[in-house]
Amino acid sequence: MAMIDIGGQRVQESLDPVAVRHALRGSVAATPGAVAGAPHLLEPEPREHRGVIRALLVTVDAAALALPALVLDGSLVLVAALVAVTLAVLTASGAHRPRMSLSALDEAPRHLPRLGLGLLLVAPLGYAAGADLGLAVHALCAVPVFVVGRSLSYALVRSARRRSVVGAATLVVGGGRLGMDLLSTLEEHPEYGLRGVGFLSEGSPLDEREPLGRLEDLDLVLDTYGVHKVVVAYGPTREAELVGLVRSAAQRDIEVYIVPRFFDVGLSPHGPDVEDLWGIPLHRVRRAALRRGVWRVKRLIDVVVSGTALTLLAPLMGLLALAVRISSPGPILFRQPRTGQDGEDISILKFRTLRPAAPASAPSQNAVTGSTRSTMHARQIDVEQRKTRIGNVLRRTSLDELPQLWNILRGDMSLVGPRPEERTYAAQFADSVYGYRDRHRLTVGLTGWAQIHGLRGDTSIEERARFDNSYIEHWSLWRDVVILVRTVAAVNRQAFTAVRSATR
Repeated sequence: MAMIDIGGQRVQESLDPVAVRHALRGSVAATPGAVAGAPHLLEPEPREHRGVIRALLVTVDAAALALPALVLDGSLVLVAALVAVTLAVLTASGAHRPRMSLSALDEAPRHLPRLGLGLLLVAPLGYAAGADLGLAVHALCAVPVFVVGRSLSYALVRSARRRSVVGAATLVVGGGRLGMDLLSTLEEHPEYGLRGVGFLSEGSPLDEREPLGRLEDLDLVLDTYGVHKVVVAYGPTREAELVGLVRSAAQRDIEVYIVPRFFDVGLSPHGPDVEDLWGIPLHRVRRAALRRGVWRVKRLIDVVVSGTALTLLAPLMGLLALAVRISSPGPILFRQPRTGQDGEDISILKFRTLRPAAPASAPSQNAVTGSTRSTMHARQIDVEQRKTRIGNVLRRTSLDELPQLWNILRGDMSLVGPRPEERTYAAQFADSVYGYRDRHRLTVGLTGWAQIHGLRGDTSIEERARFDNSYIEHWSLWRDVVILVRTVAAVNRQAFTAVRSATR
């Protein structure tokens, strides 16, 4: 039997999971980072080939949409428009995302409205060309052709999965009865496109199969076995540990599915994010905010909006800078060290709103010990005593934050995201507040979901972390728009209130 060298240890190529696990742990302990350069011990592929499957679906859908129109002697321009628009609608709605369970008839009720929308969008062009009747006939013919095309596509995909041409290396988390049933199902039904590489368990397995490790070994197992999907089966594992595991896997661009509790009594969700694995529902965890593609769109919006805002607001910012300079001695801008994405240090810019502190009264960063909230309260009192008149106006209207548009343009921050915390406090909250560390998965923002709900300043850290993590888990571009609109409305209300108070 051939042998593989792992961190100086010889392991049989038979891939006994226990031997592999002990060898990997030994190599990591001896030489941190050695696994990163080690060969995969298990060939996890066939590769998932999601792009190939998606291309197949798009091609067959395009043919199914075009065929009835061409047979009916339709205009080539009209046919091209109909195919392009309908494919765009289908793609935008997730109809080309490869699923585990493939059934054209089961999916037909979801696809019909999408096909109708594509037809409706092209209808004005058909009416102008005098082909409105032809479009109606095409609609009647396209539906059955589309379903037949999908059936043929799915037959090809299932055949490729059974022959191990395509497939996704899948890790099961949970060594209970449900976890073992899932592993057996993956072995017996390759048509779902999942190839089980093993499981993680905190306790003793229920049969002769050995776990690849414990929950703490997740990152190591994901790298070693080239895992594409993780299925979490509920069991005795504590919920807080599972939440951290799911977030860690999702952050690595790995699809995560969760078996909903009490699914066997009908308490399971429905919708496009739910898959059926031989009678077991799997709920896909959305990770829109962590996907590279959509993040590029978010970054593009940040650059355009911040650059435009800096240009348009330059006169106002110039006047504010002059007012700060006149108000008291000291610099115009204030650089404050904060914690950014993944715990990185950043310096955010603000207009200075405080008089310089005397050395004796300046709070030491090292003086922040056990009672963090008490220290924050004491600092708030100090801030109120040192605030200048113009500084008071700037803070009440949030205009002191305008220089952070430069941070956004540079890429340190985003328009919307969790607000950056001071480094000392961030380190302490990460150890004492549940979920606080996870809020740093995303680029920090000028405003956020927590802030528009009034959670800013001296408010609950636990609630802020909860709202920030909720924003990350349910992120969308539209939610960013909502947050920005509500932020602008709140700033305008604050400015109106401040001006009215000053004129009394």
